[in-house]
Amino acid sequence: MAKETFGSSHVPLSPAVRAGDFVYVSGQVPVGADGVMISGGIEAQTKQVLDNVKAALALAGATMEQVVKTTVWLEDARDFGAFNKVYATYFPSQPPARTTVESRLMADIKIEVEAVAYSPRG
Repeated sequence: MAKETFGSSHVPLSPAVRAGDFVYVSGQVPVGADGVMISGGIEAQTKQVLDNVKAALALAGATMEQVVKTTVWLEDARDFGAFNKVYATYFPSQPPARTTVESRLMADIKIEVEAVAYSPRG
């Protein structure tokens, strides 16, 4: 099976990789289009992260509706309720399977999200 990578990063990873009908999105963090970490609480950071997931999927021709699995890392489990409210707006019906854990993250951020989409080639 051929693998295609999409996008570029200042670190050694691809924002999105297509392998057959699946698109794998690397963990997205709350970085704005200008490359700067956004300020704000869990709601603002969750919105930015999910916008970044959406953009990475688009690079590979996939959409949020095609996401079948996400993994979420929260810096503080007490943010779960506020995170979940924002997350639900991105997956209003038939949400993907999800794993959510509390974890120390690699940067001073509150959230990271990776995704897998099933996006059959036309």
